[in-house]
Parts: sequence; structure tokens; C-alpha cells
Amino acid sequence: MTPTPHHPPVTIPPRPQRLQRSELAVPATNPRFFAKAAASAADVVFLDLEDAVAPAAKDQARAQAIAALNEIDWGRKTMAVRVNGLDTPWAHRDILDVARQAPRLDLILLPKAGSAFDVQFVDQLLTLIERETGRPKRVGIEVLIETALGVANAEAIAASSPRLEAMIFGVGDYTVDMRTYDAVFGTPSERYAVLTSAAGNGARQRHWNDQWHFAMARIANACRAYGLRPVDGPYTDFRDTEGYQACAARAAALGFEGKWAIHPSQIDMANEAFSPTAAQLEWAAHVEALIEETNRSGQGAVGDGGVLIDMAHLKQARQLRHRQALIDRIARD
Repeated sequence: MTPTPHHPPVTIPPRPQRLQRSELAVPATNPRFFAKAAASAADVVFLDLEDAVAPAAKDQARAQAIAALNEIDWGRKTMAVRVNGLDTPWAHRDILDVARQAPRLDLILLPKAGSAFDVQFVDQLLTLIERETGRPKRVGIEVLIETALGVANAEAIAASSPRLEAMIFGVGDYTVDMRTYDAVFGTPSERYAVLTSAAGNGARQRHWNDQWHFAMARIANACRAYGLRPVDGPYTDFRDTEGYQACAARAAALGFEGKWAIHPSQIDMANEAFSPTAAQLEWAAHVEALIEETNRSGQGAVGDGGVLIDMAHLKQARQLRHRQALIDRIARD
């Protein structure tokens, strides 16, 4: 009989507690947007050196991002810089200069993460910079999963580094890599649909599907397995508020805890979608009181309005109340 292999338990290192309900994209080549971003309600702001910057303006964008981090009062916002990909001539200097020269930096946002090694390489660069400069604040990493390779390696990437805090579904470049040829990123595709069987009168209904469900579910599961924050990416039709809200609700239902805002009008919608509702908080308080009373009688579960409530519900109630406490604490500060 072949012995069952022993797998030691996975130790998940603690990550900083941050709100990442909304992450506002700000091109580093547009300084006129910096003050507005700082005054916004976004939990996270990332200054973009990658897709929003033309090749000829890369050096200028990097310098402006560093100046913005050093000169603008960003309050308690989490500040990130999206560097250029590791397959470009700018990535190395982006990481070195920003981490060395901007003490306010919280996160390096690495695009097109395709393997655990990509994250480990950036981790090692940051470790060397921190040793060299005596930087007092440790720099975290968040990654964009936006290629077929990145989705295929989602679990390995999630487990790659204790610096890694969040994984973001980058639907734009993923659309390109998967060759679906959608013109608007983040929206559903009317082509990804099937027809139902014919009814008695011969009528058939068109049933839409979610073409990004696999990638998003895999990213969310990998994040939750390794203690990371899963964040949904852009919805580029910023005039379509209903569409954005629906996609944010979909992401929240899959376990994501935030979404990008590529326009300031999307910030409040993201914050609302990924905050506990009044009804959820009322339910949480009710469940905690109910389970505490049930436990005193020696029971672990109780029926409530025809629904079985047990210790799993108590865990969920505490998660909701803990998240609201984090929101309240940051709002006070």
C-alpha cells in the first residue's frame, strides 16, 4: 500500500490591512489630475507609467510620479505606481527610481505577471533597495493578472512572495491575449451566448453567459487561498453607470473586494459595491446575538425563520463587522 504523502500546512504571512474597494487610475503624464485624485474618495490611487504613457514620455512620467508622491498630500490613501512590464526597457529603472526616491510609495503595481518568478524578481529588487537606502517603510506588491499565462499560473503567483498583497484581473490585456476582439473592455459580449430550446410556439430565448467567469473565479480563489486581496479591473465605458455597477456586483459576489476606477465617476460606485450594506450589518448583529444565546444553552446551531444558522454564519457575520470597522477607522483618521 502506497503511503499517503505528508503535506505540511501552508503558512500565510500577514499582510497589511488596507481598503482597496476603489483603485483610481491616474496617468503620470497629467499632473493636473493629481490634486483631484488626492482629494477623491478612492481608497487606492495608482500613478500609471505603463499603458497610459507613450514610449517617448516614459522618463518624464517617471519623474512626475516621483514628484507627485513627494510633494502632494495624499492623506491616508494607499499609493501605488504601475511600472512598465518586465519585458520592456523601462521596468528596471521604474522600480529602482520610484522605490529609492519616493518614501510615500506603498505598492509597486506590476503588470502582466505571468509567473511566480516575475514577482520574486521584483521582491528581490525591493529588498536590495531597502537595504541600500534604509527605507523605513516596506514596499508591497500588487500584480495584474492579464495574460493567459498569468491565469494559468494564478496559484503559483499568489504564493510567490510575502510582499504580494493583491491580484487584479486585467481584463483589457487579457482580452487582447485571448483574441476575443472586444472593442470595449470589461463589458459583457453579446456573442458569448446560447439559444434555449424552442418553446411550444417555436420561440427561443437568447441566454447570455459571462466570458470572464473562469479567469475571475480562479484569481479570487487563488487570492483567498494565500491571503491576498482580489481586485477587479477596468470597465472602460465610464458613461455606462449601470453596467459598471452590475460588473462590480458580479465581482463582489465572486469574492473580490474592490474594482478599478478609470474615471472619478466610478469611485463612489466601487466604494458602495464593496462595502457592507445596512441590511448586511443588521443581519450580522442579529446572527452574533442569536449564536451567543444558542451557545449559552449548549447548542451550536439554531433555526431562524426557517433557515439554519450555525457557526459558519457567525464567522461571516464577524467578517462583515470587521470590514465595516476598517472602513470606519480609515474614515475617522
